[in-house]
Amino acid sequence: MTDYAWGGPPATGRIRISPEDFVVEEILGHDPDGQGEHLWLWVEKRECNTVDVAGRLADAAGVHPRQVSFGGLKDRNAITRQFFSIHLPGREDPDHAAWDLEGIRVLEACRSSRKIKRGRLQANRFRLRVCELDGDRDALIDRLENVRKHGVPNGFGEQRFGGNNIARAHALFRGELRRKPSKAKRGFYLSAARSLVFNLVLAERLRRGGWNRLIDGDLAVLDGSRSFFVADAADPEQIRRCAELDIHPSGPLAGRGESPATGEAAAIEQAVFAEQAELVEGLAKFGMQQDRRPLRMRVKDLEWTFPEPDVLELTFELRTGSYATSVLRELVDYRVTGDG
Repeated sequence: MTDYAWGGPPATGRIRISPEDFVVEEILGHDPDGQGEHLWLWVEKRECNTVDVAGRLADAAGVHPRQVSFGGLKDRNAITRQFFSIHLPGREDPDHAAWDLEGIRVLEACRSSRKIKRGRLQANRFRLRVCELDGDRDALIDRLENVRKHGVPNGFGEQRFGGNNIARAHALFRGELRRKPSKAKRGFYLSAARSLVFNLVLAERLRRGGWNRLIDGDLAVLDGSRSFFVADAADPEQIRRCAELDIHPSGPLAGRGESPATGEAAAIEQAVFAEQAELVEGLAKFGMQQDRRPLRMRVKDLEWTFPEPDVLELTFELRTGSYATSVLRELVDYRVTGDG
């Protein structure tokens, strides 16, 4: 996705020079209750894959990997803090303080009567550092103020697509994969295909200036919710609520079923669906159900400092499912360390 909310970013910079430049802290929205069969671990991981960490925790606790749960996948090239739960019916807590796991630190432990479930997260808190910053400082501050006040386009970040996930999705839908993919890999391919279609709809709304306002035939999503309703783009109350980020226009997550969008919103979506017919039809064939996603995300508690002339530090909170890189792309034309 190459279109921007307010034109190209006013600065350039480099991110992820070290894991400490990209810190993510999970917000579940609920706490362990102090008793039960599940041991919750508040874990800090450094340059580790979430699934690998779960496996290493299972080995350390002497349980099957299926007994370890987590809420969501976190960046590998970062420092992240998240909860894992280990199902230990009839067992005492393992001596986690004695575990020696490279790149993994258990910060806290507590029992709970329920396990952590995938996708049941409320938000993520980020602390990011952009180095080698160059550009118009005043324009960057104006852009930061715009982002804080108006939010940013809620596109899927580049990490959603992996190296070849879109090509593999096409191969999957054509029956051209030489080996049947695992359930997890197939899920990555389907998610990438769905994300691309959504991003293309969002890009067209950006080009038309309709990413942050209701247009004819829109479906509005309540901020912080998955609930949506048929919007009235001419209703002053809905216009006010949209301006205040209480509701957001939405785009399609392609799958089975007809889109409830009508009018101009439907015309945009159907044009993209026609261009990406193989992906859209493949998603339906493989059982994905059509859903909606906000076209805009609120960037909560955005703060920034310039601790050095060529360094920008950001802190903010995003609802689960939104990407920090989608915030960064509106601010800085960034390079990732290792990409040249």
